[in-house]
Amino acid sequence: MGHRSHLLRSRTAQCGRLAKTDKIDALILAAFAQAIRPQVRTLKDEETQALGALLARRRQLIDMRVQEKLRRDRAAAVQRSSLKEHIAWLDARIDQIDIDLIHRLRTSAIWREKDDLLQAVPGVGKVTRLTLLAELPELGSLDRKQIAALVGLAPFNRDSGQHRGQRVIWGGRAQVRQVLYMAALAATRSNPMIRAFYQRLCAQGKPKKVALTACMRKLLTVMNAVVKNQTPWTASGLDLEHSC
Repeated sequence: MGHRSHLLRSRTAQCGRLAKTDKIDALILAAFAQAIRPQVRTLKDEETQALGALLARRRQLIDMRVQEKLRRDRAAAVQRSSLKEHIAWLDARIDQIDIDLIHRLRTSAIWREKDDLLQAVPGVGKVTRLTLLAELPELGSLDRKQIAALVGLAPFNRDSGQHRGQRVIWGGRAQVRQVLYMAALAATRSNPMIRAFYQRLCAQGKPKKVALTACMRKLLTVMNAVVKNQTPWTASGLDLEHSC
C-alpha cells in the first residue's frame, strides 16, 4: 500500500492537486483509466486463487529450507539436531503440498487437459506446469506477442535520438519468468527444438544469457500454441510457436 500511496500522491501533484483524500484518489484513478484505457482482465476464479496460494506457500517453505540448510552447515554441534528436525518437518510439509497440488490439478477436467498437453513438452516439469496454470490463466487465449509481453519476455527498445540501446525485457509476471528460466535451461538439453535454437544463437555470437532468454520466450510461445490449438507437441519440427 505504501508504494501505491506514493504513486497516487505523485500523480495527484502532477495534476495540480496537493491534497490527498479518498475522493481525490478515486478521481485520479478514474482519469488515468479514461486516458490510458488499460486492458480489462478477468479476476482469477476461486480454484485458481487457491492453487496460486498453495504455490506461494510452497515457495515460502522451500526458502525456509534453504536458509535452514545454510545454517546447519555452519552451526555449532548443539544446534544441528534442532536444525535437522526442522528441515525434516519442512520436507514433509513440502511433500504434502505437492500431493495437494497434483490432486487439485488432476481432479479438474480443464486443468487436467491443459496439464496433459504441457506435460508432453520436453523441459516442462511439474512446478512449471502448476505455475503456468495458477499464475498465467491467459495461456492459450492470447497470441504469441501478447503472451510474451504479459510475462515480461518481450524485448523493449531503449533508443534516444541516434543512440540505439540494447533491447531489454522487464515487467511482467516474475514468478512465471523464474520457472520458465529453469524450464528453458532443462529444454536446452532435453528438447530438440529448443536445443537447436539455443545452439544456433550461441553460434551466431549471442551471449548465453541472451540466448537463454530467447529460449524462454520460444518455449512460452510453443506452450501457448499447444494449449490454444489443443495440439500435442511433437519433435517433428512442428512450428507451433508461429501458429498463433
